[in-house]
Amino acid sequence: MKFVDEAPVTVHAGNGGHGCLSFRREKYVPRGGPDGGDGGDGGSVFLEADDSINTLVDYRYQRRYRAENGQPGSGGNRTGRSGVDLILPVPVGTTAIDEDTREVLGDLTEPGQRLKVAQGGFHGLGNTRFKSSVNRAPRQTTEGSEGETRHLKLELKVLADVGLLGLPNAGKSTFIRAVSAARPKVADYPFTTLVPNLGVVSLQKHRSFVIADIPGVIEGAAQGAGLGIRFLKHLTRNRLLLHLVDMAPFDGSDPADSAAAIERELAEFSPTLAQRDRWLVLNKLDLLPPEAVDERCRDVVARLGWQGPVYRISAISATGTRELCGDVLEYLEARWQEERQDPEAARRELELQRQMQREARLKIEALRAARRGKREDDNDDDDGDVEVIYVP
Repeated sequence: MKFVDEAPVTVHAGNGGHGCLSFRREKYVPRGGPDGGDGGDGGSVFLEADDSINTLVDYRYQRRYRAENGQPGSGGNRTGRSGVDLILPVPVGTTAIDEDTREVLGDLTEPGQRLKVAQGGFHGLGNTRFKSSVNRAPRQTTEGSEGETRHLKLELKVLADVGLLGLPNAGKSTFIRAVSAARPKVADYPFTTLVPNLGVVSLQKHRSFVIADIPGVIEGAAQGAGLGIRFLKHLTRNRLLLHLVDMAPFDGSDPADSAAAIERELAEFSPTLAQRDRWLVLNKLDLLPPEAVDERCRDVVARLGWQGPVYRISAISATGTRELCGDVLEYLEARWQEERQDPEAARRELELQRQMQREARLKIEALRAARRGKREDDNDDDDGDVEVIYVP
Protein backbone atom coordinates (compact mmCIF):
# COMPACT_ATOMS: atom_id res chain seq x y z
CA MET A 1 0.00 0.00 0.00
CA LYS A 2 1.24 3.48 -0.87
CA PHE A 3 2.29 5.58 2.11
CA VAL A 4 0.49 8.93 2.10
CA ASP A 5 1.00 11.30 5.03
CA GLU A 6 -0.92 14.36 3.77
CA ALA A 7 -4.37 14.68 2.22
CA PRO A 8 -6.67 17.67 1.61
CA VAL A 9 -10.39 16.90 2.04
CA THR A 10 -13.63 18.88 2.14
CA VAL A 11 -16.33 17.84 4.59
CA HIS A 12 -19.98 18.96 4.60
CA ALA A 13 -22.16 18.43 7.64
CA GLY A 14 -25.84 17.71 7.04
CA ASN A 15 -28.44 20.48 6.94
CA GLY A 16 -31.15 20.64 9.56
CA GLY A 17 -34.68 19.65 8.52
CA HIS A 18 -37.32 22.37 8.15
CA GLY A 19 -40.17 22.78 10.58
CA CYS A 20 -43.67 21.82 9.41
CA LEU A 21 -46.70 24.09 9.02
CA SER A 22 -49.75 21.93 9.72
CA PHE A 23 -53.13 22.04 11.46
CA ARG A 24 -55.05 19.17 12.97
CA ARG A 25 -58.08 18.35 10.86
CA GLU A 26 -60.09 15.39 12.06
CA LYS A 27 -63.75 14.56 12.13
CA TYR A 28 -65.50 15.57 15.35
CA VAL A 29 -62.45 17.59 16.42
CA PRO A 30 -63.30 21.23 15.79
CA ARG A 31 -60.57 23.80 16.09
CA GLY A 32 -57.89 21.12 16.23
CA GLY A 33 -55.10 23.62 16.35
CA PRO A 34 -51.51 23.53 15.05
CA ASP A 35 -49.67 20.19 14.90
CA GLY A 36 -46.60 20.85 12.78
CA GLY A 37 -43.52 18.98 14.06
CA ASP A 38 -39.89 20.04 14.23
CA GLY A 39 -37.32 18.96 11.69
CA GLY A 40 -34.39 16.66 12.49
CA ASP A 41 -30.82 17.77 13.16
CA GLY A 42 -28.27 17.35 10.39
CA GLY A 43 -25.52 14.78 10.78
CA SER A 44 -22.08 15.93 11.93
CA VAL A 45 -18.71 14.80 10.56
CA PHE A 46 -16.23 13.08 12.87
CA LEU A 47 -12.69 11.77 12.45
CA GLU A 48 -11.97 8.56 14.34
CA ALA A 49 -8.52 7.12 14.99
CA ASP A 50 -8.26 3.52 13.76
CA ASP A 51 -5.14 1.51 14.54
CA SER A 52 -5.81 -0.83 11.61
CA ILE A 53 -5.04 1.99 9.13
CA ASN A 54 -1.52 3.30 8.58
CA THR A 55 -1.87 5.65 5.61
CA LEU A 56 -4.14 8.41 4.26
CA VAL A 57 -4.09 7.00 0.73
CA ASP A 58 -7.89 6.53 0.58
CA TYR A 59 -8.41 10.28 0.97
CA ARG A 60 -6.32 10.96 -2.13
CA TYR A 61 -8.98 9.38 -4.36
CA GLN A 62 -12.14 10.74 -2.69
CA ARG A 63 -11.86 14.26 -1.33
CA ARG A 64 -15.45 15.30 -0.62
CA TYR A 65 -17.56 13.84 2.16
CA ARG A 66 -21.10 14.79 3.15
CA ALA A 67 -23.12 13.78 6.19
CA GLU A 68 -26.85 13.06 5.94
CA ASN A 69 -29.38 15.88 6.10
CA GLY A 70 -32.09 15.99 8.74
CA GLN A 71 -35.63 15.20 7.56
CA PRO A 72 -38.38 17.86 7.74
CA GLY A 73 -41.09 17.63 10.34
CA SER A 74 -44.62 16.54 9.49
CA GLY A 75 -48.16 16.85 10.76
CA GLY A 76 -49.39 15.13 13.88
CA ASN A 77 -46.47 16.67 15.82
CA ARG A 78 -44.11 14.19 14.20
CA THR A 79 -40.46 15.19 14.40
CA GLY A 80 -38.26 14.58 11.38
CA ARG A 81 -35.52 11.98 11.58
CA SER A 82 -32.05 13.31 12.40
CA GLY A 83 -29.29 12.78 9.89
CA VAL A 84 -26.75 10.05 10.54
CA ASP A 85 -23.31 11.27 11.61
CA LEU A 86 -20.49 10.59 9.16
CA ILE A 87 -17.44 8.96 10.76
CA LEU A 88 -14.20 8.99 8.75
CA PRO A 89 -11.53 6.53 9.93
CA VAL A 90 -7.98 7.88 9.94
CA PRO A 91 -4.65 6.47 11.17
CA VAL A 92 -3.58 7.03 14.75
CA GLY A 93 -1.34 10.10 14.77
CA THR A 94 -3.44 12.20 12.38
CA THR A 95 -3.72 15.96 12.84
CA ALA A 96 -6.69 17.87 11.39
CA ILE A 97 -6.01 21.45 10.22
CA ASP A 98 -8.56 23.97 8.90
CA GLU A 99 -6.99 25.16 5.64
CA ASP A 100 -8.92 28.44 5.62
CA THR A 101 -7.94 29.61 9.11
CA ARG A 102 -4.80 27.46 9.64
CA GLU A 103 -6.33 26.40 12.96
CA VAL A 104 -5.28 23.02 14.33
CA LEU A 105 -8.57 21.34 15.18
CA GLY A 106 -7.02 18.46 17.08
CA ASP A 107 -4.70 15.45 17.21
CA LEU A 108 -5.89 11.86 17.19
CA THR A 109 -3.29 9.99 19.22
CA GLU A 110 -5.31 7.15 20.78
CA PRO A 111 -7.22 4.32 19.04
CA GLY A 112 -10.95 5.04 19.10
CA GLN A 113 -10.49 8.76 19.78
CA ARG A 114 -13.00 10.94 17.94
CA LEU A 115 -12.81 14.54 16.77
CA LYS A 116 -15.77 16.55 15.47
CA VAL A 117 -14.64 18.55 12.43
CA ALA A 118 -18.00 19.79 11.08
CA GLN A 119 -21.15 20.52 13.10
CA GLY A 120 -24.51 19.45 11.68
CA GLY A 121 -27.25 22.00 11.12
CA PHE A 122 -29.84 22.68 13.82
CA HIS A 123 -33.42 21.56 13.22
CA GLY A 124 -36.17 23.97 12.20
CA LEU A 125 -39.20 24.53 14.43
CA GLY A 126 -42.75 23.56 13.49
CA ASN A 127 -45.71 25.87 13.98
CA THR A 128 -46.72 24.03 17.18
CA ARG A 129 -43.77 25.74 18.86
CA PHE A 130 -45.33 29.16 18.30
CA LYS A 131 -48.74 28.36 19.80
CA SER A 132 -49.83 30.66 22.64
CA SER A 133 -52.92 31.99 24.29
CA VAL A 134 -52.98 34.96 21.95
CA ASN A 135 -51.80 33.12 18.84
CA ARG A 136 -53.88 29.98 18.59
CA ALA A 137 -53.36 29.39 14.87
CA PRO A 138 -49.71 30.29 14.21
CA ARG A 139 -48.35 30.07 10.75
CA GLN A 140 -44.75 30.68 11.69
CA THR A 141 -42.08 28.03 11.17
CA THR A 142 -38.31 28.15 10.95
CA GLU A 143 -36.03 26.51 8.45
CA GLY A 144 -33.24 24.23 9.50
CA SER A 145 -29.77 25.79 9.51
CA GLU A 146 -27.09 24.73 7.05
CA GLY A 147 -24.44 22.28 8.14
CA GLU A 148 -20.86 23.41 8.54
CA THR A 149 -18.48 23.08 5.58
CA ARG A 150 -14.75 22.84 6.17
CA HIS A 151 -11.70 22.45 3.99
CA LEU A 152 -9.34 20.26 5.96
CA LYS A 153 -5.76 19.19 5.63
CA LEU A 154 -5.07 15.83 7.22
CA GLU A 155 -1.47 15.29 8.31
CA LEU A 156 -0.16 11.96 9.54
CA LYS A 157 2.82 11.84 11.86
CA VAL A 158 3.86 8.33 12.79
CA LEU A 159 3.66 7.63 16.50
CA ALA A 160 6.98 6.34 17.77
CA ASP A 161 8.97 6.74 20.97
CA VAL A 162 12.35 6.89 19.22
CA GLY A 163 13.28 8.33 15.84
CA LEU A 164 16.32 7.49 13.71
CA LEU A 165 18.11 10.42 12.09
CA GLY A 166 21.00 10.37 9.68
CA LEU A 167 22.30 10.57 6.14
CA PRO A 168 21.21 8.07 3.49
CA ASN A 169 23.09 4.78 3.91
CA ALA A 170 23.95 5.54 7.54
CA GLY A 171 22.51 2.15 8.49
CA LYS A 172 19.13 3.20 9.88
CA SER A 173 17.15 0.46 8.14
CA THR A 174 19.78 -2.14 9.06
CA PHE A 175 19.57 -1.02 12.68
CA ILE A 176 15.79 -1.31 12.83
CA ARG A 177 16.00 -4.78 11.27
CA ALA A 178 18.56 -5.81 13.89
CA VAL A 179 16.52 -4.72 16.92
CA SER A 180 12.93 -5.40 15.83
CA ALA A 181 10.81 -7.61 13.58
CA ALA A 182 10.45 -4.83 10.99
CA ARG A 183 11.91 -5.66 7.59
CA PRO A 184 12.47 -2.45 5.64
CA LYS A 185 14.34 -2.60 2.36
CA VAL A 186 18.14 -2.56 2.67
CA ALA A 187 20.49 -1.99 -0.27
CA ASP A 188 23.93 -0.57 -1.02
CA TYR A 189 22.73 2.71 -2.54
CA PRO A 190 21.35 5.95 -1.03
CA PHE A 191 17.64 6.63 -0.51
CA THR A 192 16.72 2.99 -0.19
CA THR A 193 14.10 4.05 2.36
CA LEU A 194 11.44 6.20 0.73
CA VAL A 195 8.75 6.13 3.44
CA PRO A 196 8.89 5.89 7.26
CA ASN A 197 9.04 2.41 8.78
CA LEU A 198 8.03 1.42 12.30
CA GLY A 199 9.41 -1.39 14.45
CA VAL A 200 8.62 -2.59 17.98
CA VAL A 201 11.70 -3.26 20.12
CA SER A 202 10.83 -5.79 22.84
CA LEU A 203 13.59 -6.59 25.32
CA GLN A 204 11.45 -8.30 27.95
CA LYS A 205 7.81 -9.25 28.36
CA HIS A 206 5.66 -6.12 28.65
CA ARG A 207 8.74 -3.89 28.20
CA SER A 208 9.01 -2.46 24.71
CA PHE A 209 9.12 0.74 22.70
CA VAL A 210 8.41 1.81 19.12
CA ILE A 211 11.18 3.04 16.85
CA ALA A 212 10.75 4.93 13.56
CA ASP A 213 13.10 4.85 10.58
CA ILE A 214 12.60 7.90 8.32
CA PRO A 215 14.17 8.49 4.90
CA GLY A 216 17.67 9.92 4.98
CA VAL A 217 18.29 13.66 5.10
CA ILE A 218 21.12 15.28 3.15
CA GLU A 219 22.76 18.69 3.29
CA GLY A 220 20.50 21.27 1.70
CA ALA A 221 17.34 19.31 2.54
CA ALA A 222 15.81 22.41 4.15
CA GLN A 223 15.95 24.01 0.69
CA GLY A 224 14.42 20.99 -1.04
CA ALA A 225 17.47 18.86 -1.86
CA GLY A 226 17.03 15.09 -1.97
CA LEU A 227 13.73 14.09 -0.40
CA GLY A 228 13.63 17.53 1.19
CA ILE A 229 12.20 17.93 4.66
CA ARG A 230 8.87 16.25 4.04
CA PHE A 231 9.49 13.37 6.43
CA LEU A 232 11.32 15.28 9.18
CA LYS A 233 7.95 16.24 10.65
CA HIS A 234 7.53 12.62 11.77
CA LEU A 235 10.27 13.22 14.35
CA THR A 236 8.20 15.84 16.16
CA ARG A 237 6.32 13.17 18.12
CA ASN A 238 9.45 11.26 19.21
CA ARG A 239 10.77 11.60 22.75
CA LEU A 240 14.32 10.63 21.78
CA LEU A 241 16.36 10.90 18.58
CA LEU A 242 19.17 8.51 17.69
CA HIS A 243 21.60 10.22 15.32
CA LEU A 244 23.31 7.44 13.32
CA VAL A 245 26.68 8.28 11.78
CA ASP A 246 28.36 6.15 9.13
CA MET A 247 31.95 5.77 10.33
CA ALA A 248 33.13 4.14 7.08
CA PRO A 249 31.32 5.98 4.25
CA PHE A 250 31.86 4.45 0.82
CA ASP A 251 32.38 7.87 -0.79
CA GLY A 252 35.23 8.77 1.57
CA SER A 253 33.38 11.70 3.17
CA ASP A 254 34.21 12.87 6.67
CA PRO A 255 31.82 11.43 9.33
CA ALA A 256 32.13 14.51 11.54
CA ASP A 257 31.28 16.88 8.68
CA SER A 258 28.32 14.69 7.72
CA ALA A 259 26.98 14.67 11.27
CA ALA A 260 27.41 18.44 11.55
CA ALA A 261 25.48 18.92 8.29
CA ILE A 262 22.54 16.96 9.69
CA GLU A 263 22.60 19.10 12.84
CA ARG A 264 22.42 22.26 10.73
CA GLU A 265 19.51 20.95 8.68
CA LEU A 266 17.66 19.95 11.83
CA ALA A 267 18.14 23.38 13.40
CA GLU A 268 16.98 25.14 10.24
CA PHE A 269 13.91 22.91 10.01
CA SER A 270 12.83 23.34 13.65
CA PRO A 271 14.93 24.99 16.38
CA THR A 272 12.82 23.28 19.04
CA LEU A 273 13.35 19.86 17.46
CA ALA A 274 17.10 20.51 17.35
CA GLN A 275 17.03 20.89 21.15
CA ARG A 276 15.31 17.51 21.60
CA ASP A 277 17.20 14.81 23.49
CA ARG A 278 19.54 13.22 20.96
CA TRP A 279 22.10 10.43 21.29
CA LEU A 280 25.04 9.95 18.97
CA VAL A 281 25.33 6.43 17.53
CA LEU A 282 28.54 5.63 15.66
CA ASN A 283 27.70 2.83 13.24
CA LYS A 284 29.57 0.46 10.88
CA LEU A 285 32.61 0.15 13.14
CA ASP A 286 33.15 -3.40 11.86
CA LEU A 287 34.39 -1.85 8.59
CA LEU A 288 37.25 -0.03 10.32
CA PRO A 289 40.58 -1.58 11.32
CA PRO A 290 40.28 -2.60 15.01
CA GLU A 291 43.29 -0.50 15.99
CA ALA A 292 41.75 2.63 14.43
CA VAL A 293 38.28 2.43 16.01
CA ASP A 294 39.03 4.29 19.26
CA GLU A 295 40.96 7.06 17.58
CA ARG A 296 38.35 7.59 14.86
CA CYS A 297 35.46 7.68 17.37
CA ARG A 298 37.24 10.10 19.71
CA ASP A 299 38.07 12.38 16.78
CA VAL A 300 34.41 12.57 15.61
CA VAL A 301 33.10 13.25 19.11
CA ALA A 302 35.73 15.94 19.73
CA ARG A 303 35.15 17.74 16.43
CA LEU A 304 31.39 17.78 16.99
CA GLY A 305 31.85 19.04 20.55
CA TRP A 306 29.35 16.38 21.59
CA GLN A 307 28.32 16.40 25.25
CA GLY A 308 25.56 13.78 25.22
CA PRO A 309 25.58 9.97 25.26
CA VAL A 310 27.71 8.21 22.62
CA TYR A 311 27.29 4.59 21.50
CA ARG A 312 29.45 2.45 19.26
CA ILE A 313 27.63 -0.22 17.29
CA SER A 314 27.65 -2.34 14.18
CA ALA A 315 24.05 -2.75 13.12
CA ILE A 316 24.64 -5.49 10.56
CA SER A 317 26.18 -7.79 13.17
CA ALA A 318 24.01 -6.44 16.03
CA THR A 319 27.14 -5.52 17.99
CA GLY A 320 26.29 -3.06 20.76
CA THR A 321 22.63 -2.79 19.74
CA ARG A 322 21.21 -4.59 22.79
CA GLU A 323 23.06 -2.33 25.21
CA LEU A 324 21.82 0.73 23.31
CA CYS A 325 18.20 -0.48 23.29
CA GLY A 326 18.37 -1.30 27.00
CA ASP A 327 19.50 2.24 27.82
CA VAL A 328 16.82 3.68 25.54
CA LEU A 329 14.12 1.67 27.32
CA GLU A 330 15.32 2.82 30.75
CA TYR A 331 15.32 6.43 29.55
CA LEU A 332 11.78 6.15 28.17
CA GLU A 333 10.42 4.39 31.25
CA ALA A 334 11.82 7.18 33.43
CA ARG A 335 10.09 9.77 31.24
CA TRP A 336 6.80 7.86 31.31
CA GLN A 337 6.97 7.51 35.08
CA GLU A 338 7.68 11.22 35.49
CA GLU A 339 4.69 12.19 33.35
CA ARG A 340 2.37 9.79 35.19
CA GLN A 341 3.35 11.29 38.55
CA ASP A 342 3.50 14.93 37.43
CA PRO A 343 0.61 16.20 35.22
CA GLU A 344 2.58 19.38 34.64
CA ALA A 345 5.39 17.40 33.00
CA ALA A 346 2.88 15.73 30.67
CA ARG A 347 1.44 19.14 29.78
CA ARG A 348 4.92 20.51 29.00
CA GLU A 349 5.68 17.53 26.77
CA LEU A 350 2.43 18.02 24.84
CA GLU A 351 3.09 21.73 24.39
CA LEU A 352 6.64 21.00 23.23
CA GLN A 353 5.35 18.61 20.58
CA ARG A 354 2.83 21.18 19.40
CA GLN A 355 5.55 23.82 19.13
CA MET A 356 7.72 21.51 17.01
CA GLN A 357 4.77 20.69 14.79
CA ARG A 358 3.99 24.39 14.28
CA GLU A 359 7.60 25.10 13.30
CA ALA A 360 7.65 22.12 10.95
CA ARG A 361 4.39 23.17 9.31
CA LEU A 362 5.59 26.74 8.75
CA LYS A 363 8.89 25.53 7.27
CA ILE A 364 7.21 23.12 4.87
CA GLU A 365 4.69 25.76 3.77
CA ALA A 366 7.47 28.30 3.19
CA LEU A 367 9.43 25.81 1.09
CA ARG A 368 6.38 24.98 -1.01
CA ALA A 369 5.59 28.67 -1.51
CA ALA A 370 9.16 29.29 -2.66
CA ARG A 371 8.90 26.44 -5.14
CA ARG A 372 5.63 27.80 -6.54
CA GLY A 373 7.19 31.25 -6.87
CA LYS A 374 10.20 29.83 -8.69
CA ARG A 375 7.97 27.97 -11.17
CA GLU A 376 6.01 31.16 -11.85
CA ASP A 377 9.23 33.12 -12.39
CA ASP A 378 10.50 30.46 -14.78
CA ASN A 379 7.27 30.65 -16.77
CA ASP A 380 7.51 34.44 -16.95
CA ASP A 381 11.11 34.20 -18.18
CA ASP A 382 10.12 31.72 -20.86
CA ASP A 383 7.37 34.03 -22.10
CA GLY A 384 9.80 36.95 -22.28
CA ASP A 385 12.27 34.99 -24.38
CA VAL A 386 9.78 34.24 -27.14
CA GLU A 387 10.66 36.15 -30.32
CA VAL A 388 7.84 36.78 -32.79
CA ILE A 389 8.93 37.03 -36.42
CA TYR A 390 6.48 38.34 -39.02
CA VAL A 391 6.96 36.91 -42.47
CA PRO A 392 5.51 39.06 -45.28
